[in-house]
Amino acid sequence: MNKPHHSSLAAFVDRVHATTPLGAADLKALLDVPSTVGELRKSDFIVREDETPRFCCVLLSGFAIRYKASGDGGRQIFSIHMANDAVGLGNSLLSKADHNLRMLSAGEVAFIPVEAIRELTLKHPALGHALWRETLLDAAIFREWTLNIGRRDARSRIAHLLCEFALRLETTGLGKQVNYELPMTQEELSDAVALTPIHVSRTLKSLAEEGYISRKIRSIRIIDWHGLVKVGDFDAGYLHRG
Repeated sequence: MNKPHHSSLAAFVDRVHATTPLGAADLKALLDVPSTVGELRKSDFIVREDETPRFCCVLLSGFAIRYKASGDGGRQIFSIHMANDAVGLGNSLLSKADHNLRMLSAGEVAFIPVEAIRELTLKHPALGHALWRETLLDAAIFREWTLNIGRRDARSRIAHLLCEFALRLETTGLGKQVNYELPMTQEELSDAVALTPIHVSRTLKSLAEEGYISRKIRSIRIIDWHGLVKVGDFDAGYLHRG
């Protein structure tokens, strides 16, 4: 059941403040922005392509994906979102969504009306700057994922994604750099790295046989972090962690 819930944004506000320091008035305004918390199931849409967006969202728990589908039904995933990520901030300035946002797992989402975001950024320019930075961080990940599928081979693509998940899950407290649960099936992973599920399976097996990782179902343990970083051509600078 949906319910008004302001304090649920506290962890998101803390994260924003950590990367873009804000004054007390700005912090209070962001904490008090109108929001409604909803529980979504796996595969529920947050917004569909071509819809007129009514809300921006903060993911409170679970995982979500951002993707587009081709005319023949093929899917390309552009990014994975996890707890305390702002999802769809750019939609506050667009008349139509140009991609899909969908839950990868069950979770809670705080829905913020786009009008509230617009008013917030007009009245509090520092908040506008901070939220703009959030969209730029998303864009940095999009660019890296484009490079990943466009210029890296299968081993590098998957190694790179495993390294990214390790750091991002650790930052959000959902895992450790060397040990975490992969939030995707092999089919979903294949849509993120533009490979077939069979190719993904073989590549994961190869990385395990070469001693870079061990895995059991979705559980990933990175045995050779530096080696995996080298295989994945991974440079964490695009994550702008600090």
